[in-house]
Amino acid sequence: MSFERVGIRPARILLPAPTVPCETWACIACDQYTSEPEYWEKAFAAAGDAPSALRLILPEVYLKNSGERIPAIHAAMARYLREGLLAPAVDPGFILCERTVPSGTRLGLVCAVDLEQYSFEKGSLPLVRPTEQTIASRLPPRLVIRRGAPVELTHIMILIDDPERTVLEPLQAKKDSLRKLYDFDLMMNGGHLKGWAVDGAEELAQTDAALNQLLDSLGADPLLLAVGDGNHSLATAKAYWNELKEGLSEEERENHPARFALCEIVNIHDDALLFEPIHRVVTGTDPEALLADWQAYAAARGMTLDARNGHRFILVSAQGDREITVGRPEGAIPCETIQKYLDDFLSRHPEAEIDYIHGEQSLRALASAPGAAGFLLPEIDKGSFFRDVKKLGVLPRKTFSMGEADEKRFYMEVKEI
Repeated sequence: MSFERVGIRPARILLPAPTVPCETWACIACDQYTSEPEYWEKAFAAAGDAPSALRLILPEVYLKNSGERIPAIHAAMARYLREGLLAPAVDPGFILCERTVPSGTRLGLVCAVDLEQYSFEKGSLPLVRPTEQTIASRLPPRLVIRRGAPVELTHIMILIDDPERTVLEPLQAKKDSLRKLYDFDLMMNGGHLKGWAVDGAEELAQTDAALNQLLDSLGADPLLLAVGDGNHSLATAKAYWNELKEGLSEEERENHPARFALCEIVNIHDDALLFEPIHRVVTGTDPEALLADWQAYAAARGMTLDARNGHRFILVSAQGDREITVGRPEGAIPCETIQKYLDDFLSRHPEAEIDYIHGEQSLRALASAPGAAGFLLPEIDKGSFFRDVKKLGVLPRKTFSMGEADEKRFYMEVKEI
């Protein structure tokens, strides 16, 4: 097998022991509900005293208290290993998982990504790339956790562009012949999760061949794996590996567990994977004055706001909706065009503030207030997504969201590092 060529590897993946209830073990990604501590309080209450992934992660809502929480996280990880509360599920292998959410059943493959084939450095063209800009200032608190951690859990979702459905879907077709690992309802309206072991020689060879064929179809500077969710978590794993490998021999570097980061691969063409634009709302401004400013900005750069073709937006305010099409746009995609303008506007208007909004109804509610204006962005085109990432290097910040908060990845699987 030549998995080394495609940037992933089968791994020794741990799951909670049979005595640990999955319903209280699994929890939502740490970067969700960052302004709603009550969500996390309810989650901890639901878990009670049972062993839980909640005790092995740092929800970002508690970042200000990270100094007191991180030692407890490391201690819990060590205790769970010592007491046998985590047990190997595949060794080595993958886990095929089905996540049922309101949009349908989303298919994924839990595996280990090779950090030597990933980079977030500007201008680099590895097999594994971020889709959005990596903000270096967000890495240090995550690095503190990883440096002392014997294990990792993951909310990283990595996308493949597989319109012919050749990699994951053939495994799903034979799931009844695979060993089932878990099947349970997730806490806090998270839906349902099922998982199967993919560790047989036939299934591993099949996956290897499919990924290699997909890679061969991509041409020069191929982008095989694009980070959809968990970009800063993967960047943290890379930064830690760069620190650690300096003290290792070449032989030790080849298979050191910290070289490989746990993730879930998802086909961007999965019908249940919703790609939604992230809208913008500006407060502390007069909508009419903002529109006039936008028109002047556009004219100064050879653009118009009343074109027949171009980047389309809806400007939402208490005065109603206005459809605007930017002709000869300065951005490669609509999000880049609007963000360039808003960055410029905010630099000149310190009294104004911007927020990034998931969902049209939420945007409309906020934009209808006095002194506010909202920008509804067009739908994300899955068919051009990988081309856009290759063309731009990384997409503008807050370009897209993969589903609602409750549909984000739950921590379930564990890997030693």
